[in-house]
Amino acid sequence: MVENHQDQGFLELLVKAIVSHPENVVVDRTVDERGVLLTLKIDPADMGYVIGRKGQTAQAIRTLLKIIGAKNNARVNLKIFEPEGSTRAPRENREESHEASLEEDNSAMDLGDIDATSVDDLNI
Repeated sequence: MVENHQDQGFLELLVKAIVSHPENVVVDRTVDERGVLLTLKIDPADMGYVIGRKGQTAQAIRTLLKIIGAKNNARVNLKIFEPEGSTRAPRENREESHEASLEEDNSAMDLGDIDATSVDDLNI
């Protein structure tokens, strides 16, 4: 397992560089028989930055964490904490509505209630 917590420090550094409210970034680390679980808690206004368009940013972060885990012979997983009271539909409902919207219009993409408009304006 990753004993020196490189994975946790890396995730914290990376996410703080992406979000508008870095002071609200918290990474909890738990280890069990299945590996390392990093739970990311961020300001709800920053959700769009971390998730990215079509989830691409979140997937890229997960890929990088898996590389760090592989280097240290550990399985590292990321969970992005969603605060209570969130207006986003549960995962099952989103997938059903996504499939329905794709049937109506193949170019449609259901992002739920995630506001990703701020990601469009990034000058990287």
